[in-house]
Amino acid sequence: MNLHGPILYIIIFLAKIIEVSIATIRLVYINKGERVIGAILAFVEIIIWLIVVSSVLNNISEDPLKMFVYAIAFSLGNYIGITIESKIAVGLASIQVVVNEDTGKMLAEILREENYGVTIIDGRGKNDSKKSLLFIQLKRKKIPDAVKLIKQTAPTAYITINDIKSMVGGYLK
Repeated sequence: MNLHGPILYIIIFLAKIIEVSIATIRLVYINKGERVIGAILAFVEIIIWLIVVSSVLNNISEDPLKMFVYAIAFSLGNYIGITIESKIAVGLASIQVVVNEDTGKMLAEILREENYGVTIIDGRGKNDSKKSLLFIQLKRKKIPDAVKLIKQTAPTAYITINDIKSMVGGYLK
């Protein structure tokens, strides 16, 4: 099949976006320890890559526009891959919340009613004020809901969010 011109550019563009999006998602799965899914995605990714690269390199000096189509699609594929990954939200996260002591107990109860596992640690803030530090482990997909609930209950809460590679024990639904 000897394609050229706009049809070839469209094929290169779409295939490269798909390939790079798969690569982005594959890296996330591998980082989360999902080896089988990562390996399957790697296989699909490399097949697409070989087809696209061979199309771009074929007669590249006579049709250099293929390079620009390839580069633009590479950039867009990264953006789309990250967007897809944020929707899939693979893995676990940890949210740490710092609030006043009285707010901490109330917030912990509200979060527990919503089936979040919460651990509270007493702390001290500026001027020796009593603080509560809440630790919440959850699936990454649930981060927006948890943060919304926290902000509704404690609008001045200090919140940090971190990815967790693995977790042993604890409470997670």
